[in-house]
Amino acid sequence: MRSVLVAGAIALSSLPGLASAQDFITVASTTSTEQSGLFGHILPIFKEKTGIEVRVIAQGTGQALETGRRGDADVVFVHAKAAEEEFVKEGFGVERKEVMYNDFVIVGPGEDPAGIKGGNDAVAALKKISEAGATFTSRGDDSGTHKAELALWKQAGVKPSGDWYRELGTGMGPTLNTSAQMPAYTLTDRATWLSFENKGPLEIVVEGDPKLFNQYGVILVNPAKHPHVKAEQGQAFIDWLVSPEGQKAIADYKINGQQLFFPNASAS
Repeated sequence: MRSVLVAGAIALSSLPGLASAQDFITVASTTSTEQSGLFGHILPIFKEKTGIEVRVIAQGTGQALETGRRGDADVVFVHAKAAEEEFVKEGFGVERKEVMYNDFVIVGPGEDPAGIKGGNDAVAALKKISEAGATFTSRGDDSGTHKAELALWKQAGVKPSGDWYRELGTGMGPTLNTSAQMPAYTLTDRATWLSFENKGPLEIVVEGDPKLFNQYGVILVNPAKHPHVKAEQGQAFIDWLVSPEGQKAIADYKINGQQLFFPNASAS
């Protein structure tokens, strides 16, 4: 029996022959796609098209991929390319398709104790944070954001530890809340940052580094591994995401006039 750890569920409509009264799929995805409000925007459009309900399990990318490995989801929609490719290579996923991108930013207190504000070199910024012993909060949850953060520390030649480095084990929204309260630096995806209302003393201090590029991919869980996977309906969702209609729906999602995600399915 499937686990029912559903963080968000949005009823969705008519690909001929696919929809039925109890038609639904489970998508394991990131906290950023859920907390940014993207799913709240695009899933009703998908419903109108297919009649298929999408039930979202919102968790870090590492956890979402494990959910797929267990067969507790039909589709995974995440943002850690190397881990996604390994998931497919291991036979747990059918095919990875690129869907959209945005970027990561480093946010921190406006007083900027590490002196990194206005920079566009994320690796140099992390070095300065560690040298200053300025408080940094890490999601510490094996999410795509956490994986990206660890890769940047590695490039900086720093093994973060000590009182200044706080591993929280929380999603992006709670991590930003903690960062605002401390205050502390942290790495966040831009979409969650734009939709986050409790910014307090925090502001973007580093952005624009190509190393902060953030690609999202979608994968059908392999029905050969888990025969109960709803492959037809799951593939319908994937096909819609990468179709002109799905890509437009993603591009149309904005907060205060700012686009949060940029479709690039044609690049896959």
